[in-house]
Amino acid sequence: KPSAIREIFKYAADPSVVSLSAGNPAPEAFPTQKVAQITADILRDQPIDALQYSVTEGYPALRRCVGDYMRQKHQVGRAFDDVLITAGAQQALELLAKTVLNRGDVVLCEEPSFVGALNAFRALGAKLVGVPMQEDGIDTDALEQAMRQNPNARFLYTIPNFQNPTGITMSWEKRVKVYELAKKYGILIAEDNPYADLRFAGEHIPAIKTLDEEGIVVYDGSFSKVLAPGLRVGYAIAPKELLAKMVVCKQGEDVHTAILPQMLCERFMNDPGYEEHLLFLQSLYRRKAGLMADLIEQHLTPCGITYHAIQGGLFFWCRLPDGVDMRAFCTAAVRDHKVAVVPGNAFLTDDKAPCQSFRINFSTPTDEAMRIGMERLGRFAREYITKG
Repeated sequence: KPSAIREIFKYAADPSVVSLSAGNPAPEAFPTQKVAQITADILRDQPIDALQYSVTEGYPALRRCVGDYMRQKHQVGRAFDDVLITAGAQQALELLAKTVLNRGDVVLCEEPSFVGALNAFRALGAKLVGVPMQEDGIDTDALEQAMRQNPNARFLYTIPNFQNPTGITMSWEKRVKVYELAKKYGILIAEDNPYADLRFAGEHIPAIKTLDEEGIVVYDGSFSKVLAPGLRVGYAIAPKELLAKMVVCKQGEDVHTAILPQMLCERFMNDPGYEEHLLFLQSLYRRKAGLMADLIEQHLTPCGITYHAIQGGLFFWCRLPDGVDMRAFCTAAVRDHKVAVVPGNAFLTDDKAPCQSFRINFSTPTDEAMRIGMERLGRFAREYITKG
């Protein structure tokens, strides 16, 4: 079925609308000159390798590079793990689901959660069971209750860092608890970490995968936020036996991820300026997030709208006062006031369930567009909420 946010995006396509609804990297984040140079070098040095069929597991040099980088920088990956290169991070989640799910099996999900993953699981006939979020991550008491009540749950889907849509970061204590619960109840953990290198505040917290001695965590990463989403390159790090079955599923989908973008990613990671590029991204999003937080305080907080502080990622999660119709608010904002945000029900396991929140993106719009959009939204919110 069409997603609940499609109607909002129809309005957002109007050039007069200020869109705070996207989840795209900032235009200035793209290293276009470096990409052009690397691409030219590849087509000069290895044109046939870049344009020919290749192996489903992924370009070998990139798999080695990702594996080494994740072990050395993030302590992710054991001797029993391997790396699969996918067509974006979402494909890695879909391949995992296709590998381990039968129709009607349960997937436990943070509530709310990333709509793209939820739709991928739905498409395979999974039953989604949402577990509420708290200020420091998933409610682990509710998670254990959900595990007890759903013995056919196959995996937990979680975004521990700067969660989409809430921006919440799971505490280390909860990561340990989540892993212990998964061991106790015999289910896998799908750890989605697309924003891993976009932390701009707070202290680094190790991935759940760093705890994985039993081979029960599938780690999902991406080049979309650090290089370019249009390349469609992601990866999974998982136990070899499970990954081999995901490879079979991928063979039936697309044979392999496009090789030229994989080669580009490998050379980009090995470029001496790679770490400097990550620091630039962190600085860029720190500034843009700070501006958006100031605009929320200026225009929305006086209306009784609250929000979560964030330490990274691309989003703010805002909550309307009780009694305000969130869906009507979001629709009227874009239709009548030319500013688009994403209604929060789009991120629920049941998009018809009550929800008071909406998502705002700060990475895509320019600073001026943010100022205009938030001024419009604040003016509308004062009028709408005052009228009740």
